[in-house]
Amino acid sequence: MTEPDTRELLARQLTEARERTLRLTDLDEPELLRQHDPLMSPLVWDLAHIGQQEDLWLLRRGEPARPGLLPPDVEQLYDAFTHPRAVRARLPLLPPVEARAFCADVRGRVLDRLDTLDPAAGDDPFDFAMVAGHEQQHDETMLQAVQLRSGPPVLGTGAPLPPGRPGVAGTSVLVPAGGFVLGVDAADEPFSLDNERPAHVVHVDAFRIGRVPVTNAEYAAFLADGGYDQPRWWSTRGWQHRCDAGLERPMSWLPDGSRVRFGVREDVPGDEPVQHVTFFEAEAYAAWYGQQQPGARLPTEVEWEKAAAWDPGTGRRRRWPWGSTEPTPALANLDGAALRPAPVGAYPAGASAYGVEQLIGDVWEWTSSEFTAWPGFTPMLYADYSAPFFGGDHRVLRGPSWAVGSALARPSFRNWDRPMRRQVFSGLRLAWSA
Repeated sequence: MTEPDTRELLARQLTEARERTLRLTDLDEPELLRQHDPLMSPLVWDLAHIGQQEDLWLLRRGEPARPGLLPPDVEQLYDAFTHPRAVRARLPLLPPVEARAFCADVRGRVLDRLDTLDPAAGDDPFDFAMVAGHEQQHDETMLQAVQLRSGPPVLGTGAPLPPGRPGVAGTSVLVPAGGFVLGVDAADEPFSLDNERPAHVVHVDAFRIGRVPVTNAEYAAFLADGGYDQPRWWSTRGWQHRCDAGLERPMSWLPDGSRVRFGVREDVPGDEPVQHVTFFEAEAYAAWYGQQQPGARLPTEVEWEKAAAWDPGTGRRRRWPWGSTEPTPALANLDGAALRPAPVGAYPAGASAYGVEQLIGDVWEWTSSEFTAWPGFTPMLYADYSAPFFGGDHRVLRGPSWAVGSALARPSFRNWDRPMRRQVFSGLRLAWSA
């Protein structure tokens, strides 16, 4: 990619992320200042944090000692490691009008710098892509906060989606045994993050994997069969959490078979992928489903990536499950406009080489894997992005969800969270050893 093309791509990614941010924060001041749940920040914190990180990485080139556009005592309010989400509403945060003005000031200076981007002089386009991706991730986080919000809807009902296909729920495909290239290198994916690298060959035993994610209707059968009342389906830790947290059904589902989606009460659509379930719930569902198809389990993230990215016909990775074509609304449900997953079977053209569908978009999918480094891992310039979370209490989710920006929609992208979290747009797909 030539330098002008790179600048154009980065400018587009930054602009698309900012347009989403401004739409999500186009709310009254009380809404922006309100904390909807201790797990989530007030939206105004996310807004100013986005600008603060952009200032740090693109105007100060990652050097905290250099003066920023905010006074130091204000800037420190937006340090995510210093101030946990639960306390952020009590901080003396910038009012919304000042947060918006700050973000606009930073962005104008960043675009000026982008106009003169010169890799030969040491400018790294990755820095700009990382900042755009960071903003897109906060856009998804803000959507999670709004989903937890009580009150009338503020985002509407979402854009229309293509219809699904009958007969695909509950089906699976075979992925034969063999090696494949797991992960990516900077040469192939220059904007990939450190935990996605480096590319390396691994052998994977044969397995079957669900053609599509588990649907609401399938998950409702688990509820109807008393799945939340029978500890035999749950791990010891999962059952303890189910009892301690009083889990009875997926988050936002109501006892009468309806749900609340961004303030809109509606019947739970049976053909949508189930979302807002914990790792423990996903694990229990898989164990219960094993009554019908013995050996049902969650896939490992390595199995997931092989099913998504490997093309056995060419012996090479595909950039996306369907090939090299950039994501479009005809291939995947991304960028947050729909405010929900698409019905299963809605994207046959988006299938992988093995025939697995809806791997990109719709829901994050819990895997059985703990979050660890690939062999040869090297931290990127933001050293605290991945490394502090390796080996901790985190499970890997693959996807991404409908709320993720297209710029992050890579089969190699690795999300992670603690196994009890379900404010995430998280679902599951089943697998079986073959």
